[in-house]
Amino acid sequence: MSTILTARKSKRVLLGLIGSPIAHSATPAAQEAAARAAGIEAHYHLIEVAGAGRDDLAAMLDGIRRLGFSGINVTFPYKEAVVPLLDGLSEQAAAMGAVNTIVVDDGRLIGHNTDASGFATAYRRLGRQDGDQPVAIIGAGGVGKAIAFALASCGVHHLRLYDVERGRAEALAGLLGERASVTIAASAEDAAEGTAGIVNGTPIGMLPDRGIPIEAGAIRPSQWVADAVYHPLWTPLLKAAQKTGATVMTGRELAIHQGVDAFRLFTGLEASEAIIGAAFDAVLAAREGAERAA
Repeated sequence: MSTILTARKSKRVLLGLIGSPIAHSATPAAQEAAARAAGIEAHYHLIEVAGAGRDDLAAMLDGIRRLGFSGINVTFPYKEAVVPLLDGLSEQAAAMGAVNTIVVDDGRLIGHNTDASGFATAYRRLGRQDGDQPVAIIGAGGVGKAIAFALASCGVHHLRLYDVERGRAEALAGLLGERASVTIAASAEDAAEGTAGIVNGTPIGMLPDRGIPIEAGAIRPSQWVADAVYHPLWTPLLKAAQKTGATVMTGRELAIHQGVDAFRLFTGLEASEAIIGAAFDAVLAAREGAERAA
């Protein structure tokens, strides 16, 4: 019996998140709230392991397979490392070599990428028609890959990539193939010059880090600027973009839309975007209150 049918029959699902650091994650509250609204019960566990090697990840994934999980999410720094350890991949996850959602299906671990589908939804809701105008992506790791594939699927024909490890940007360009024309930039500032938009696909700016992935002076009012980071929601990058007058997309949009897509994969049910959004907002509000009181 498939995991989805089992979840519907039992009305209970066991979910989790593998990554590090993840104590700040709003995903447990969001997925559990979505389950309640859909008439099932979810238990979502944080599996925070720093510095896990291949054997460590393989052992954790075998535990996921054996312990009755319906699926798990995967975040930094393991979105690429888990790929060769899975039993199967969705077409898109296989193309980009990055996974953020794993479904347990009859004992098999199947990898998907809802960062890509979620960012595509968020981008379309911006109402942009960038077409032949380039978009800059800073960071060519797991989430950067997903964002690049998402933008290409939305009709963005030209991408400028920058990564501190040039080889990763070159590898991503190779994976994209004919989906988009790609330029590898020597710096984040060079990548952003003359583009329609700028996306941060790195963890720069995620607390406790307070850095910014691009010089604030490189941002123009005509651009849209997005950040995959949502802890804090208003990163130094987004504050600089807002001050410049650029259109801003916070990490909330990616988090919510990828969460909706992941819930569908885990359960076969539709999640309420409003419920997931409310749960996400409540977590962030509580955290900000605690930080102010500290």
